[in-house]
Amino acid sequence: MAANTYLTGIKPTGDFHLGNYVGAIKPALAAAHEYDTYYFIADYHALNTVTDAEELRHSIRSGAATWLACGLDPERTIVYQQSRVPETFELTSILSALTPKGLMNRAHAYKAARDRNVAAGVTDLDAGINMGLFNYPILMAADILVMESTHVPVGRDQTQHLEYTADIAGYFNHRFGEGYSFPIPKGVIDDSEASILPGVDGRKMSKSYDNHIPLFLPENKLKKTIRRIPTDSTPVEDPKDPDGSVPFQLLQHFADAETVDDVRKRLEAGGMGWGELKNELFEAVNAEIGPKRERYEELMADPERIDAVLIEGSERARKRARATIDKVRAAIGVA
Repeated sequence: MAANTYLTGIKPTGDFHLGNYVGAIKPALAAAHEYDTYYFIADYHALNTVTDAEELRHSIRSGAATWLACGLDPERTIVYQQSRVPETFELTSILSALTPKGLMNRAHAYKAARDRNVAAGVTDLDAGINMGLFNYPILMAADILVMESTHVPVGRDQTQHLEYTADIAGYFNHRFGEGYSFPIPKGVIDDSEASILPGVDGRKMSKSYDNHIPLFLPENKLKKTIRRIPTDSTPVEDPKDPDGSVPFQLLQHFADAETVDDVRKRLEAGGMGWGELKNELFEAVNAEIGPKRERYEELMADPERIDAVLIEGSERARKRARATIDKVRAAIGVA
């Protein structure tokens, strides 16, 4: 088992937004300098909601292209496609035989789906719920454990996923620990202000709130989107509270400290309007994202290149997964 293995997965169910970039992509890229890193495209997880083959194919490539455009080095980080590592699904079957159904009944995603049926007055509380959603935590546990991951980034509202993985690993270790034991992964949780980007309405940026700014918006659309961020009616010449302004909060994530300090002083002193602030925000965001947008568009225009990166990374990931499965099979008595 390699020490300090950092693993994260992304579900290909749509394009990224600026919140994903600040809260997930940048920290994950930084982790590559500290850990042995494995990043995967969770395409089988996406099957619970994506039913169009072309849409899924595009989203898989888009997810990989986003990571690469933002600076992921496939020589340093193994980036792979979940569906190309069949050992993950073999481990899922093994773990399913050890996992109590009661544990799955308490999973947040499953309970939330049933609650929606209750709210809608649907008598069959399991209506519209497939086994993919119900078994989601087991597949996620297999994703983590098959790579013998020691560190997994999770949001504060997603800690149950990692708790379930620890529980499921514990069931296996208790029964088969004399032959082999999984490492119990630790959660890497960063819910500091530096990792949380506000959406255009001030809440945490999220597609579910429809308050997000897509990561690779064309330059003209990015400018229009930023210009439409709501602000109050304080006159240009009047002093303003920077910290109560969404554009200023966003600016702090993209502009250098000197610019942020200068803008703060100008807003507090009066004489700087919200429109000028939004212009500053656009320039800062575009300066950081523009080159990445260009790189992303180049990659998406060459899908075979993206596929080659995923195929090579998946082959490397399979070596790690195969070694784990060999130990698991020997421990349970099938090898």
